[in-house]
Amino acid sequence: MSVSEGSGGRTDDPAFPEREAAAAPSVPVLDERVTHCRACPRLVAWREQVGREGRRAYTGWDYWARPVPGFGPDDARLLVIGLAPAAHGGNRTGRMFTGDRSGDVLYAALHQVGLASRPDATRADDGLRLYGVRVTAPVHCAPPANKPTPGERDTCRPWLAGELRLLRPTVRAVVVLGAFGWQATLPALAAGGWSVPRPRPAFAHGAHITLAATDGGPHLDLFGCYHVSQRNTFTGRLTPAMLRDVLSRAATAAGITPP
Repeated sequence: MSVSEGSGGRTDDPAFPEREAAAAPSVPVLDERVTHCRACPRLVAWREQVGREGRRAYTGWDYWARPVPGFGPDDARLLVIGLAPAAHGGNRTGRMFTGDRSGDVLYAALHQVGLASRPDATRADDGLRLYGVRVTAPVHCAPPANKPTPGERDTCRPWLAGELRLLRPTVRAVVVLGAFGWQATLPALAAGGWSVPRPRPAFAHGAHITLAATDGGPHLDLFGCYHVSQRNTFTGRLTPAMLRDVLSRAATAAGITPP
């Protein structure tokens, strides 16, 4: 069912994400609905401005300039959660972590641990496939200066909560990249069916917490990892080996056997 066949509410209504995510019957439908969202005026204005102005290196490129849905199979056992699409990365290509330096680091690591079919991600039609892992974010639009506001984070959260709900039958582990994503993800996990301790666990690279399911089903292994930002990777705060280690441990916890 498309957005137009749903509740009929305006896509710029702040309640649009919660309404449409809660009613989505599948991950593909949720992904499609995400792309229509206009609930955060500042983000809408910025992503579209970037799309119009572009960058010299991408002259002639038709920017996506819309919310970027998650990427990967809808029965994933492992979910990797970032922050938000990059202005000239996902906002340009229409796919998470695709076409920017952060994505270069992430997909190279996923490939090295056997979770991706190739080590690079350049465009949405490049043939890249993910094995047992899905990549998403708590904010689906590119924000100015890569910094969403707390209000934008909260408005967008229902999309992540809905994604977790729909992945509930298969997902067994989550890797969160960075403190912002961690803070945004914990409430979404609680809404998605897992018991989050109070006080909430603090973010740390290498953190590993097991969350019990509120419905008595399988638990979820939650891992923290520094974000794959250029600030972290260029300074050595996050090395490829550190990233591979977290991804490998998470894949093992999720029970993924690479092809």
